[in-house]
Amino acid sequence: MLSGERKEGGSPRFGKLHLPVGLWINSPRKQLAKLGRRWPSAASVKSSSSDTGSRSSEPLPPPPPHVELRRVGAVKAAGGASGSRAKRISQLFRGSGTGTTGSGGTGGPGTPGAAQRWASEKKLPELAAGVAPEPPLASRATAPPGVLKIFGAGLASGANYKSVLATARSTARELVAEALERYGLAGSPGSGPGESSCVDAFALCDALGRPGAGAVGSGEWRAEHLRVLGDSERPLLVQELWRARPGWARRFELRGREEARRLEQEAFGAADGDGTGAPSWRPQKNRSRAASGGAALASPSPGSGSGPPAGSGGKERSENLSLRRSVSELSLQGRRRRQQERRQQALSMAPGAADTQIGPVDPGDFDQLTQCLIQAPSNRPYFLLLQGYQDAQDFVVYVMTREQHVFGRGGNSSARGGSPAPYVDTFLNAPDILPRHCTVRAGPEPPAMVRPSRGAPVTHNGCLLLREAELHPGDLLGLGEHFLFMYKDPRSGGSGPARPPWLPARPGATPPGPGWAFSCRLCGRGLQERGEALAAYLDGREPVLRFRPREEEALLGEIVHTAATGAGDLPPLGPATLLALCVQHSARELELGHLPRLLGRLARLIKEAVWEKIKEIGDRQPENHPEGVPEVPLTPEAVSVELRPLMLWMANTTELLSFVQEKVLEMEKEADQEDPQLCNDLELCDEAMALLDEVIMCTFQQSVYYLTKTLYSTLPALLDSNPFTAGAELPGPGAELGAMPPGLRPTLGVFQAALELTSQCELHPDLVSQTFGYLFFFSNASLLNSLMERGQGRPFYQWSRAVQIRTNLDLVLDWLQGAGLGDIATEFFRKLSMAVNLLCVPRTSLLKASWSSLRTDHPTLTPAQLHHLLSHYQLGPGRGPPPAWDPPSAERDAVDTGDIFESFSSHPPLILPLGSSRLCLTGPVTDDALHRELRRLRRLLWDLEQQELPANHRHGPPVTTPP
Repeated sequence: MLSGERKEGGSPRFGKLHLPVGLWINSPRKQLAKLGRRWPSAASVKSSSSDTGSRSSEPLPPPPPHVELRRVGAVKAAGGASGSRAKRISQLFRGSGTGTTGSGGTGGPGTPGAAQRWASEKKLPELAAGVAPEPPLASRATAPPGVLKIFGAGLASGANYKSVLATARSTARELVAEALERYGLAGSPGSGPGESSCVDAFALCDALGRPGAGAVGSGEWRAEHLRVLGDSERPLLVQELWRARPGWARRFELRGREEARRLEQEAFGAADGDGTGAPSWRPQKNRSRAASGGAALASPSPGSGSGPPAGSGGKERSENLSLRRSVSELSLQGRRRRQQERRQQALSMAPGAADTQIGPVDPGDFDQLTQCLIQAPSNRPYFLLLQGYQDAQDFVVYVMTREQHVFGRGGNSSARGGSPAPYVDTFLNAPDILPRHCTVRAGPEPPAMVRPSRGAPVTHNGCLLLREAELHPGDLLGLGEHFLFMYKDPRSGGSGPARPPWLPARPGATPPGPGWAFSCRLCGRGLQERGEALAAYLDGREPVLRFRPREEEALLGEIVHTAATGAGDLPPLGPATLLALCVQHSARELELGHLPRLLGRLARLIKEAVWEKIKEIGDRQPENHPEGVPEVPLTPEAVSVELRPLMLWMANTTELLSFVQEKVLEMEKEADQEDPQLCNDLELCDEAMALLDEVIMCTFQQSVYYLTKTLYSTLPALLDSNPFTAGAELPGPGAELGAMPPGLRPTLGVFQAALELTSQCELHPDLVSQTFGYLFFFSNASLLNSLMERGQGRPFYQWSRAVQIRTNLDLVLDWLQGAGLGDIATEFFRKLSMAVNLLCVPRTSLLKASWSSLRTDHPTLTPAQLHHLLSHYQLGPGRGPPPAWDPPSAERDAVDTGDIFESFSSHPPLILPLGSSRLCLTGPVTDDALHRELRRLRRLLWDLEQQELPANHRHGPPVTTPP
């Protein structure tokens, strides 16, 4: 290193460049970040012969502080004395100042002596001055200068490539001039008129090839594709935007212009002859955007004061903007003949082109005209932009490259704790576009589906879209207040509707349905037509109930109040049907977050109505009667009247819960899984369904409570009554209730009343089975406990009494078998039957039996219950149980500590029905009572809507039609 280049206490020229210390410390190249380390020389960049001449030691003007030099990396020196490796950061732009060997070698052939400087070194001040004003364009517009290798392709002997300094603004023509100066084939800029002719004779080429099979660094190269860069193209941007595929490599070559065009034409001709088409970097005719996700490139603001000076900068700004808008819009030059043909085609499309003579066209204007020749894709769905937000950044065609296409604004991270931003296919920069605004799914088979995100303003054919809907070719899709697209699918082959649905209806067209009455007034219908359509909806039998969110509370309250009071003569499941219509309208027509709120309000109203009904029954049937007032037992008829409202609510709530579960599952499948409010909505739905579960549990508990309370007073007759009195003939299976013995009629009357009540209320079959299962469980436990209790005080366990009990029990089971409840009754009466069967064994046979044989024959009885029956069995005066009935020592503890009574707490649990709801919401309403209630609710909603309007805007009652 030269002693004159080092300052005291610091690195050479560090203060001259005004580089902040943190710039190099924060650089990703940590190995080059230490200030005390030595920087390799940039005098030769892996060249076969060094061509860096000696440079003057005058200091360079300092660049502004914001100019970063991070991209100017260290380059390897080839040859020279060891002193060349001691050069520091200042020598990346300067020479050694002398022509000694310490400079890294002499200049190349034809290069001047030590007084010559790089052209890039001369342009550094103006490059630094031109970078600052332009705002950041995806971190490219303000990129620092970088070293670009330009291969000479045999222009100079002994030199493989030359290194020039380039920025994102450097054009191909400027780099050709600098490279020629480095090769010694042109003078410095401004040397004379001969320089322009020299630059015109050469062109910068983008070569694509494969490295040779030799060793790394051997310099072997096998070029396969060549493209001539236009004079206005930016090679540094081309290198950054178009990356070579794995196994391929690219480089920039300096060739003669005629030779380069000949090679390019040969390459294009070979490609066209093979039928393979032009390479991927040929000029594109389409101006479409496929999966346009990525950082958008913004243009400089007019008032920022940046950019080139007036006069010569307007064209440069337009070319620069055209270059940066997308890769497909780079100005790529083809053959002159094809350019002229496309130029004439573009000019022929302009207004008045037939009356004017086509003259010479500026190449920049031709590039803009070719961009207007748009050819839509033929094998993928796409969106045609009808209205955008920024014409300079919006594209005309947005192609769907995936089956699911997401529109959105994007962002660095989402609002949920800095998690990665959601994937977006098409970025839209309007301020009212959400990060994930809308999703379109277009599978192989039509139709496509469009789903707006929560809170995203989306319109479908002019109507506000709140839920997922079908999207057909020709439909209009509006996103926010600015963007309007038309959906097209060339795969359908013209199978879409001949008339777009958003066009005004033709006079005399048939109304598409009840919702037609509530559409906009711009569809060409008269006032009379709208009135007739409204009347058809109000009196129609379609299972549809439309309402606005503000009318929801009044509507739900009216339905629940009608069901609670029993007004309207509704069918048994009428309230559930009307409430399900409300749920269906919310799930299909209203916003995503409305359904959870509606379910919560609905569940609370039902719970309050059921609780009030339970309090009314409790007041009429108190548990504790005042002293001196005898308790009047409930009759089957009275209990049926009391329990009818509760049984109706249990039946309706069960069907409504099944319907709600289906809609919640559909909502979960339809909703966007990345929606942050989805978990909250599901929690609200779970809370509402838990309230409905509680209503079912409560009504079931109260129903079986009053039924078992009635049975409690009738069951003792099965143990006390004699079915053989007065020589009556025993009824056979399937006999009527009146033909049964008098002692059995009260008990069977309760069972018959419960069976009729469940049938009239249309209770779910699973709940019917569980209701009678609980009644039979209670009857079995109550009779068995009574049997155990009666044998302790008086003689009761004897053969004659046991035969009467067995006969009564058989008659009850036969009657239940005829009612369709035989299987359930047999299962729950098994223990009582086993105990009665033991008592019916003849005395002689029973005396011969042992404990082990009796345990085997009567397995459902516990050791304590079996020992209790045997020990109190009446064998005759003065006779006790035989020793064979004594339990063994192994079961003695179970006999002594076991309980002989059945526990009522071991009843079977209530299991809610699974499966789809039995409510029918598809066909017309056939029940006249339900249709009348539906009409009444529709008119109620119409009146509520009219009350909000001014008096002069209200309409009279629509014309009614007979039901």
